[in-house]
Amino acid sequence: MPYKVLVVDDSSFFRRRVTDILNSETQLEVIDVAVNGVEAVDKAIALKPDVITMDIEMPELNGIEAVRQIMTKSPTSILMFSSLTHQGAKATLDALDAGALDFLPKKFNEIAASNEDAGAVLKQRVLELARKRGFVARRRPLPSNISSPTASGRFETRASRSATTAPVQPARPSVEKSTAPSQHFRRSSGKNYKLLAIGTSTGGPIALQKVLTALPADFPVPIILVQHMPAAFTGAFANRLNNLCKISVKEAQNGDLLKPGCAYLAPGGTQMLVDGTESAAKLKIIEDTTERVAFKPSVDVSFASAAKIYQGHVLAVILTGMGADGREGSRMLKNKGSTIWAQDEATCVVYGMPQAVTAAGLSSLSLPLDEFSDAIIKEIGHG
Repeated sequence: MPYKVLVVDDSSFFRRRVTDILNSETQLEVIDVAVNGVEAVDKAIALKPDVITMDIEMPELNGIEAVRQIMTKSPTSILMFSSLTHQGAKATLDALDAGALDFLPKKFNEIAASNEDAGAVLKQRVLELARKRGFVARRRPLPSNISSPTASGRFETRASRSATTAPVQPARPSVEKSTAPSQHFRRSSGKNYKLLAIGTSTGGPIALQKVLTALPADFPVPIILVQHMPAAFTGAFANRLNNLCKISVKEAQNGDLLKPGCAYLAPGGTQMLVDGTESAAKLKIIEDTTERVAFKPSVDVSFASAAKIYQGHVLAVILTGMGADGREGSRMLKNKGSTIWAQDEATCVVYGMPQAVTAAGLSSLSLPLDEFSDAIIKEIGHG
């Protein structure tokens, strides 16, 4: 039986096109459409789809508030469509805070041109989310202190340093028998670390927020972050994390010196490399117009550069994400003596990237998302 999808958008053209794309996949079936947020909430409750594709700006009730209500009344895997603007990026991050699991840029030209790649990506992302009903049923949105609808149904954003991270569901026992039970992680291994490196993709914004907000302001090493995101999104995401975290977070710039207690987010559409020396490491941000590397930014590229500079003094963490980006970079780090950890399957939105490093025998520990912060602090010797 195919997975059921509800398509929500106030554009009749976009509703038809998305419906046609999804219905071309035998494992998916669009069971209905909705033209605004109010209708989306009602149909989500009545039809109980496996996945909802959701626009952000709609009449009567915007997509952010619709997501929040759906996650409260009838939790469902939700994929947001977002415009590639700074305001669109902020709104998409609000929607992820509200409970949406993933997002895609809303590119009318690709959809209208029957772009096969765009259609394939959409189908793949919806299929991945359709398999997460059990996961999403346990997830709840953040308190509604980030965004609210205006009378027209459009969103307003309010900065709030007091915002909290999204609650994470209790973890099921890890399916990876080769990894140590997380409750047995009591103290540091005694290794000397100079860098914390984190790579992630689908589900990463909330996962990173969960991990980073628990780190102390005087965290003793620098942090590099690689999150698969468009260029228009990474600046807004870095600013959001900086407002929520005790550590400093910034979108990386070419020439940034790596400092303890500061996290550097790789800019979308580029590659972020660690350069210099271990005692005076800095970042090199380069444009990458080649097709040799699929992801821009790429976890593999950043991790490989860290291996050259820091050798065995890196704690590398692979969080939720689709595909295998990070596996080869983790292999290079592991060969130099660095430590690799991976998120467990039960708490991943998509168990692709963590599974890749675990299956390759590179990860020494598999942890639920809500245990990473304490484990990192202990391992690096801060707690």
